[in-house]
Amino acid sequence: MNFLSATENDLTPPNLWAAPEAHRAIAADSGWYQMLTTIYGALFETTVDFYRRLSIMPVLMPITVSSVSSPMGLGSDSLPVSVNILGDQTYLADSMQFQLEFILRHGPVGAYYVMPTFRGEDPDATHLNQFFHSEAEISGGLTDVMTLVEDYFRALARGLLEHPVHSSMEKFSGSLAHLQVVTEKDEFPRITFDAAMEMLGSSYFKFEVPDAPTINRAGEQELIKRFDGPVWLTHPPHLSVPFYQKFAPNGRADCADLLAGLGEVVGCGARHGTADDTLSALAVHAVDPDDYSWYLEMKRTHPLETAGFGMGLERYLMWALQHGDIRDMHVMPRLKGVPASL
Repeated sequence: MNFLSATENDLTPPNLWAAPEAHRAIAADSGWYQMLTTIYGALFETTVDFYRRLSIMPVLMPITVSSVSSPMGLGSDSLPVSVNILGDQTYLADSMQFQLEFILRHGPVGAYYVMPTFRGEDPDATHLNQFFHSEAEISGGLTDVMTLVEDYFRALARGLLEHPVHSSMEKFSGSLAHLQVVTEKDEFPRITFDAAMEMLGSSYFKFEVPDAPTINRAGEQELIKRFDGPVWLTHPPHLSVPFYQKFAPNGRADCADLLAGLGEVVGCGARHGTADDTLSALAVHAVDPDDYSWYLEMKRTHPLETAGFGMGLERYLMWALQHGDIRDMHVMPRLKGVPASL
């Protein structure tokens, strides 16, 4: 079956995400957008098959939330999107992590979803304010979820290589060897945040919060270069990540980012198991606990050790296609300050 006849002619990204009328005029016939539609379908089908084999259940949830997972506070650089719907002030979901944690109280070994989520910051070559979020939460700890992420990352790569769309992808990117290499790796390399600082030096880090440096984009890319592909960066300072990540010794957090392509593609971590630890983290991060009363109550009445991850499908696709601008990754662009074209 010929899935993408038009893509054999022109796979050039139109770069019209900032020009709605021009985008609308060419979107239906664009080989680039036809390829993206097929790739997203393949990624979704692979995701469903992957989790079915593991008995991790899909869940359906509303796109509004009462508590955002990345509030304004220490360790969060994400702006929540507040909306008024029929007179009710609420938020568009920046993540469904808290809701996935709730679902695990119903007894499944794990739960996942793929749906749009929303951030308030301005888009650029590596950030979107609306993106397709693939998130999962499982019973277990950081090692368990890192293994799950690696298996998922490999499964997506394998799914693309086995799908007819791979020929168009290879024509665009020049080679899919990086996908093949990933499928053959038993484990991705890992480096702690402290070891990365010692390896790279201070110029690859930002020091905006005392005692809580963060790696910059150049630092992420340098680690990817030195490890020749995807690499885990683990156990950053707790004040550099959102409050919900579990405490680790020496002021670190029990979490990790998977770096690939232009930088972070996956963020994962273990969660606080109790209400007391969660409350302590809220205080340390200067976040009002009143906004998380239901979350604290859940931790108090149904304590559970869980871990989870979030992957932006667009960032995964940037890595798969070896492309440098995430704004080209939407067939129907939704960019802050730009009217929707479709």
